[in-house]
Amino acid sequence: MKSKVGIIGTGMVGMSYAYSMVNQGTCEELVLIDINKEKTEGEAIDLNHGLSFAPRKMKIYSGDYSDLSDASLVCITAGPPPLEGETRLDTIHKSIAVMKNIISSLKQSEFKGIILIATNPVDIMTYAAWKLSGFDKSRVIGSGTTLDTARLRSALSEKLNVNEKNIHAYVIGEHGDSQFVPWSYALCGPKPIYHFAAKNRGITFDDLTEIEDEVRNIAYKIIKAKRATYYGIGMSLARITKAVLDNENSILSVSSYLDGEYGHDDVYISVPSVINENGVREVVELSLDKDDKAKFDSSVKIMKENIAKLDL
Repeated sequence: MKSKVGIIGTGMVGMSYAYSMVNQGTCEELVLIDINKEKTEGEAIDLNHGLSFAPRKMKIYSGDYSDLSDASLVCITAGPPPLEGETRLDTIHKSIAVMKNIISSLKQSEFKGIILIATNPVDIMTYAAWKLSGFDKSRVIGSGTTLDTARLRSALSEKLNVNEKNIHAYVIGEHGDSQFVPWSYALCGPKPIYHFAAKNRGITFDDLTEIEDEVRNIAYKIIKAKRATYYGIGMSLARITKAVLDNENSILSVSSYLDGEYGHDDVYISVPSVINENGVREVVELSLDKDDKAKFDSSVKIMKENIAKLDL
């Protein structure tokens, strides 16, 4: 696979993603695209000046949609960030106008790779990108709850004093207020996390629920403090991109299309999924208990209600 990536949208999220890609040496060629051409030229120059400290040689430049015909993956980060007091869903009508323009231009470029969506509300915008592009569902992925899952593992790591790489837990559902943690599938090493937490740390299930609430709402705290979140999502996007370019078959909590899985179809929502060079190889279906199934169904309902409002 040609190791070429396009970024559409060079705001704070797009450039945090680009910066992560450069520092990790994720690809060989990186093209930056934005309606503000002068900004993308400046960003490309700035990134190039750091290449002598990067782990690999990269070609980085400001381009346009015609440069994407041979790209392996295009990441769309363009769109309005939620303002203080707004939820991600509040940005839907502003975001869809941007998405329609981008997908139209992307189709004209004859791009044939993987589309990765970061624009919020990400599950709905991923559905819109899939519908507008006409691509196979496997080739359109949303960043979903990849970042929320990282936030969860970080919080649990701190609480349990265990390296977060040994914590295996996922946030699923909407990347937003209806997301939740299926705790019955959360492990600390080989052991169920609530058993480890209770026996080794005296931590109750209520304490774990507080962590879940903190993860669900932490973005609002960050937005209040610095107006936007971008470093974490930038690194999350780089992680997904690596899984695609390196054909990893890694399981990540991305926004994937459901076609009967979990009892739902015609919706994009975040679930553990196997990611490789073809995009979403398969959705990993969890056997949710009654309470978690109700939470998941509720999250899907919210996504479908908002999808129905779109003019696609």
